[in-house]
Amino acid sequence: MTKQEFQNLVSRGPLILDGATGSNLMKAGMPKGVCTEQWILEHPAALTKLQQEYVDAGSQIIYAPTFAANRISLKEHGLEDEMISMISRLVSLSKSCAKERCYVAGDLTTTGKTDIPYEELYNVYQEQISCLADAGADLLVAETMMTLDETMAAVEAAHAVCGLPILCSLTIESDGSLFFGGNIFETAVTLQEIGADAVGINCSSGPDQFESIISSLKDSLTVPVIAKPNAGMPTIDEKGEAHYSMDAPEFARHMKRLVELGADIVGGCCGTTPEFIRELVKILKKTP
Repeated sequence: MTKQEFQNLVSRGPLILDGATGSNLMKAGMPKGVCTEQWILEHPAALTKLQQEYVDAGSQIIYAPTFAANRISLKEHGLEDEMISMISRLVSLSKSCAKERCYVAGDLTTTGKTDIPYEELYNVYQEQISCLADAGADLLVAETMMTLDETMAAVEAAHAVCGLPILCSLTIESDGSLFFGGNIFETAVTLQEIGADAVGINCSSGPDQFESIISSLKDSLTVPVIAKPNAGMPTIDEKGEAHYSMDAPEFARHMKRLVELGADIVGGCCGTTPEFIRELVKILKKTP
């Protein structure tokens, strides 16, 4: 996908992303603490069933499960030398679900470390993005990012190795502040200035908490605005499992309001399922 093709896609109305991956894989039996990417490759049916359901529900972009498939994160599981092979196989799984009915985004995220020099971050993302582009990803998404520097490194690495569109979404506090300093408003403008093709927020909280933030982002940005929130706020039971406060129709109603306030690209994060995307598509009157 070229950057112009991406712009044309967004111009045709709210662009529908997928919903959660991790929380649904846990329901399918993935244990906590394992390498998600490795578990998926060992249990591919769990991922393909989920992503096929997202496509059927109306997702126009699904995220390849390459979230933490970078050398730093994979090293924690002793898998850093398997990165190229893992990314190729993971993107291929998602492409088999898309079957030209939707696009596949190469997914990348924070390393989770705050002491890594910018140059090293840049090299790590450059390596991962090269693998994603070679594997056939249609575009790139840097999601659940926590700092400006790390997100900038991902954007600049993307520009260095390919011409794919890169979307950036950060996780934030309810007032718009980032977890390690700064805020989404200034960060979003900076990311736009260095060439991000869309900017916004994901995870963090439910869509009802995003209204003023989305409105402010729309006022300050010229690139498309992303909203991919959780299914409301979670409560944790005695087994340590999260239960989210919103059902699919309520989530969809709040997401419609975010679209009215300026969100151009919408989907769901933790706690959302294909049913949430189906309700979202229905309330926005889009045809899967």
